[in-house]
Parts: sequence; C-alpha cells; structure tokens
Amino acid sequence: MANSPRNGPYICGIDAALDVVSGKWKGLILWELDEHGVRRFAELRRGLPGVSEKMLTQHLREMEADGLVRRQVYAEVPPRVEYSLTEHGRALNIALAPLGDWGVERLRRERSELVEHSDAAALPRP
Repeated sequence: MANSPRNGPYICGIDAALDVVSGKWKGLILWELDEHGVRRFAELRRGLPGVSEKMLTQHLREMEADGLVRRQVYAEVPPRVEYSLTEHGRALNIALAPLGDWGVERLRRERSELVEHSDAAALPRP
C-alpha cells in the first residue's frame, strides 16, 4: 500500500475515514469500480456523468496514494491504463454500504428520484 499524503491528527475514526473519501466523486469511483471490476479512464469518465477529466485524474491519484485503487499500466502503443479496487478499497466500499442504504431510505422518505445508472450517462456534463 502506498504511503498516504494524509496522516492526521484525527479526532476519531470517522474523521480519518472521511479524509480518505472526501470529494464528490470518490464514493462514486469506488462504486463504479466495484460494479465493473476493471475500468479504463474513459470508461470511468463515461460512467460518472459530470466529472471533469482533471477532477477524475486528481481523485484517482489520491485514491491510488491512499491504497484504495490499483493503477495498472500496460507497455503497449498506445499505452493502456486500467484501474481496479485494492482489497483496502473493497473493504471501504463494504463499509460505505450502510451509508448507501441510508441514502436510498432518505430518497424514499423525501420522495426524491434515484437516477438509474444507464440513465445517468444521458445527463449533461458541465
């Protein structure tokens, strides 16, 4: 596992966990990689409507440094780069599952709509 650029001090475990998943896209990147196993950069970007190339790159680098994501570079022309979850990333995704359940219940309670993943690709990008 890579050395994390973040190392506290933290007030509690939730503080330390949120430091690693902070940012709008990290939870969604975890979900996308968990759903599909291995994704190339363009596939991740298509699966996360609204994310900019810069933000996706930044989050992937941070997640790699935190040991959540594995970046595999293949010596091909053109180069092929694939991203997947590490065991640490899968464990975090499992830990976030109850939060996702809470969110779905919130959507139900407030009668908000949940965008189906296939419908999300049609959303406009900023």
